[in-house]
Amino acid sequence: MKKQFTCYIFSVTLICQILFSFHASAQEVDSVYHDSLVGKKEEKLWQVRPIEVVPPVTLALAAFVVQGSISRRLQANLVGQQPNIHTHADDYLRYLPGAVSLGLGASGVKGKHSFGDQLILAVLSNIISQGATGSLKLLSKYPRPNGEDNRSFPSGHASSAFANATILHEEYGHRSVWYSVGGYTTATAVGGMRVLQNKHWLSDVLMGAAIGIAATKIVYISYPWLKKKVRHIRKR
Repeated sequence: MKKQFTCYIFSVTLICQILFSFHASAQEVDSVYHDSLVGKKEEKLWQVRPIEVVPPVTLALAAFVVQGSISRRLQANLVGQQPNIHTHADDYLRYLPGAVSLGLGASGVKGKHSFGDQLILAVLSNIISQGATGSLKLLSKYPRPNGEDNRSFPSGHASSAFANATILHEEYGHRSVWYSVGGYTTATAVGGMRVLQNKHWLSDVLMGAAIGIAATKIVYISYPWLKKKVRHIRKR
């Protein structure tokens, strides 16, 4: 009974973090999208509101709280109940939300940005999130639960999955809440697979999610400024 309860707490905690991230940023996305439609100045997108900081900060703090004994006890219970789980689905699912967003843009479904801009935003978000994740892996040198290597913290799969989920949310969350729910559910599933396969601790997944969301938010906030700078350089 104790093991089942622990698994339940794990699932609820992770899913609640993701739903909280979506709920906290949903109004902000709608507001920014509305501003772009009515012709607000692009510079105003530089204004970082507290509501945008809460989700990644909460996830990062949660990662440090559960790191160590909590993650180790949870891992022992989960792997003990579900041994020998092996799948490559997480290698592909982490890109699915981003692929859906770009697919919608390419097919003519209007998002927050044009398809060309969406492509640039997706590339920048993934490069920054993976760059930050890789740097932290080298600095932390934290061992994986399966002992494979010392590149466990944070999870690159989770970082990529949540970056792509946030891209889908930013571009099409204003059209339907199900785009956001689907993207973050997929990202959560990727994180769960990494833990169940004994490749990552819960803290790795939470920090990876924080990095993915934060990186994408930074890219979206700074993109209007970047476009303006590029246009200015071209005019010279």
